[in-house]
Amino acid sequence: MSKEESKVSEEIVDLEEPKKMTREDWRKKKELEEQRKLGNAPAEVDEEGKDINPHIPQYISSVPWYIDPSKRPTLRHQRPQEENQKQFAPIGDWYKRGVQEVISTKFRKGACENCGAMTHKKKDCLERPRKVGAKYSGSGMAPDEHQQIQLSMDYDGKRDRWNGYDPDEHMRIVEEYAKVDLAKRTLKAQKLQEELASGKLMDQANSRKHLDDDAAQDHSSEDEDDDKYVDDFDMPGQNFDSKRRITVRNLRIREDIAKYLRNLDPNSAYYDPKTRAMRENPYSNTGQNPEEVGYAGDNFVRYSGDTISMAQTQLFAWEAYEKGSEVHLQADPTKLELLHQSYKVKKDDFKEKQKESILEKYGGQEHLDAPPRELLLAQTEEYVEYSRHGAVLKGQEKAVACSKYEEDVLINNHTCIWGSYWKDGEAGKKVVVGIRCVSIVCYYVSKHLFCLICFMHQEKMKDKKKKKKSKKHRDSDSSDEEDEAKKKEKLKKALSAEEQRLKQVAEMMQFDERKRPYNSLKEVREPTEEEMEAFRMKRCRPDDPMASFLGQ
Repeated sequence: MSKEESKVSEEIVDLEEPKKMTREDWRKKKELEEQRKLGNAPAEVDEEGKDINPHIPQYISSVPWYIDPSKRPTLRHQRPQEENQKQFAPIGDWYKRGVQEVISTKFRKGACENCGAMTHKKKDCLERPRKVGAKYSGSGMAPDEHQQIQLSMDYDGKRDRWNGYDPDEHMRIVEEYAKVDLAKRTLKAQKLQEELASGKLMDQANSRKHLDDDAAQDHSSEDEDDDKYVDDFDMPGQNFDSKRRITVRNLRIREDIAKYLRNLDPNSAYYDPKTRAMRENPYSNTGQNPEEVGYAGDNFVRYSGDTISMAQTQLFAWEAYEKGSEVHLQADPTKLELLHQSYKVKKDDFKEKQKESILEKYGGQEHLDAPPRELLLAQTEEYVEYSRHGAVLKGQEKAVACSKYEEDVLINNHTCIWGSYWKDGEAGKKVVVGIRCVSIVCYYVSKHLFCLICFMHQEKMKDKKKKKKSKKHRDSDSSDEEDEAKKKEKLKKALSAEEQRLKQVAEMMQFDERKRPYNSLKEVREPTEEEMEAFRMKRCRPDDPMASFLGQ
């Protein structure tokens, strides 16, 4: 037998299943395990020299025969296997940024025959196929693409917010701002030397002798800049206790009405319980103006008064400071306001000049002088809401167009527009005579007598109206009696019809459901008042205690 055959036979023997133990060996093994659990015998040691806990169950500590044929005590089969563990990228690896392109001046062996890059072949080239490739032309070589590494990160590595952070990048930013601060200090020192040389600084010092010189010298230029733009002040609505280090948000006064109780309609303004904010107006559906109610939402408070102008001024201060102007809203409010006003004037002048230059160059002034859109199209974007009857609920009512004639001009104490009369008729003659008499009296007496006659005429008209009303009242009494008789007659007919209907219903209930006739061909109409009254009178009420006595 050769050596190779002996090795193969040994491997086959090693992989065979273990032989069964005798009863005596099994008893000795169990006694040794009990002694190890009691601590009377030393524990087993694995191949690394570590003690094996004797209390570990057998199904965990026993080694499968196909893993370790040597049958040595070990727990290696229960530990993670290094060859099967997934390898992750270390913490320092990251994608390379800012790669400089390297362009070759001549064709290299193994490069792309089309563009000349070494990172791909001709069949994988994404450039347009050249008429003469880089291999034969020797010019127009494309740069080599940088192939980023494939990072395999674990759970924590994927969610690490500092993964790929480069400290050198932060140092570059710090150095850049340090250079800017150094330049500012140099310019301020030069300006101070110039003022000292010209004598302006001495004049200012003499005019402010009442100030404390020691306190003025303590503030350096750096401290002034730091105090000028501080960001560590408390936010509005918060108090900061430096001893307890607790930020307490101001709560509402107990006497004030809570925001969520101002309008209990679920479709009204939304209230956020976490931030205690109600941005919309809770009284928007009531038709009240924001000035009439005590609270109109957080947005109304935020955008009312001088809030918008204050925000615009603060924004202008930030923009001016970025461009080199030393202004601040809290430090120099007057200077900032004057600068903002001059900026607005210059901006308006610039827009006006720009507009004039464009009109001079291209024309089109006639389009700007056109009447407004409301007059051209007779349409506006004003919202008007009407009711079902045509009355205006919201918005301004549309004005009625007036003609060139006089309208709504009432004379001679008239309260409305009156019509003409026929002068040849009896009523017309009386009116003409009355007008002539009135005109003569007015001409000879005065306007007071005219008023007296008008008053007498009005009294006569009132008496006539009273007589007519009394006559109508008598006629109405007689007509009411006739109507009452007609109603009683209609009610009798309705009662008889209701009794007949109830009899038909009782007869229908005697039939089987499958033999009842259909009711689809009967007339369907709205019942009258008499029919409804008859139905109520004949209706059976089981909850009535007197129903059994009345035969219902």
